[in-house]
Amino acid sequence: MPTVNPLRIIHSEAATSFGGQEHRVFKEMVAMREKGHYLEAICQPDAELTTRLREAGFVVHTLYMDGLPNIVRGILAMRRILKAGHFDVLNTHSRQDTIIAAPAARLAGTPLIVRTRHLASKVNSLLTYTWLPHCVTTVSEYVRQQLITRGVPANDVETIYTPVVLTPPVSHSTLRAELGLAHTDIVVGCVAVMRPNKGHRDLIQAMRPLLAQHQNLHLVLVGGGSPVFEQLQELVLELGLENRIHLMGTRRDVPNLMGGFDIFCLATKQEAMGTVFVEAAASGLPVIGPNVGGVGEMMISGETGILVPAADPAALTAALATLIDDSALRVKMGRAGHARIWEQGVFTTEALANRTEKVYRHWLASRTPQPSRIRSKSL
Repeated sequence: MPTVNPLRIIHSEAATSFGGQEHRVFKEMVAMREKGHYLEAICQPDAELTTRLREAGFVVHTLYMDGLPNIVRGILAMRRILKAGHFDVLNTHSRQDTIIAAPAARLAGTPLIVRTRHLASKVNSLLTYTWLPHCVTTVSEYVRQQLITRGVPANDVETIYTPVVLTPPVSHSTLRAELGLAHTDIVVGCVAVMRPNKGHRDLIQAMRPLLAQHQNLHLVLVGGGSPVFEQLQELVLELGLENRIHLMGTRRDVPNLMGGFDIFCLATKQEAMGTVFVEAAASGLPVIGPNVGGVGEMMISGETGILVPAADPAALTAALATLIDDSALRVKMGRAGHARIWEQGVFTTEALANRTEKVYRHWLASRTPQPSRIRSKSL
């Protein structure tokens, strides 16, 4: 059924690389278009998002956004784009494009200006969250509360979870054959870009006593990133655990590899949302993660996984031991997580589109002046 009164929406993004934030923009635009709304974007000419959106059939306006001269030129150029497009909503995503696009939208008379906050890091200036946009969306309730604590009015901030594009669990993973592991071996797996704040070193240290206790236990780390990857290689060699801790590097067959895990664990130190926990649950895995950022919102602790206190190595080791020692609990939590993702549909692109439309329409209605009762009676 086509959407009644479809919205005209335009997104702006200043980043030229293509990471999780840009992927969210792409998925959101596709999901809203499928729901019947009209969407365009404003990006930098050399941005990968520009290429991907155009390949997907979207109109993408391009202009350079870096540097003071481009800010001034950009405001004028975006004002023309917004005024000509008669958009209902402008949704910005980075500080730089908000500084340009939000003033342009105010000059053009765009009814609703929304800024999306994708990060869990400390918020410094409120300029691009209160003064320039009308409202803000966040990728987790944790990030929403961060902004409210900093002074953004609660009624002007809403959480819209980033969707996870799900692929059905593989019927047979090639991981164990690739590593020469038996079906009776227990595999703890982690999938994450190798950066210091992802906690790979902490996970290895938490696993060390367990690897000593269980000769059939293995740790598989999927992901790349210099210099952390090389540093972890050196650490594994120093510990003499190269036959028990396997570094797979960057892989494009993550669902296949997850199909060979028994447990998923990421000892991240900072996470706005943590979609990888959702992806792991969708693969039928029990998950373990620290109570940082939005991680706790990605699982139901005690039901689909175990949430441990942040920066608590002993608690992380204990949680791992609990699932390593109890195969029935692993299966129970894995099934509960699988059902939550596939049957309840909390993190689907459809849920994103429905929630986004609801939030946009609510804010548009609240910003539209309503006729007074006296005037209505006189008419």
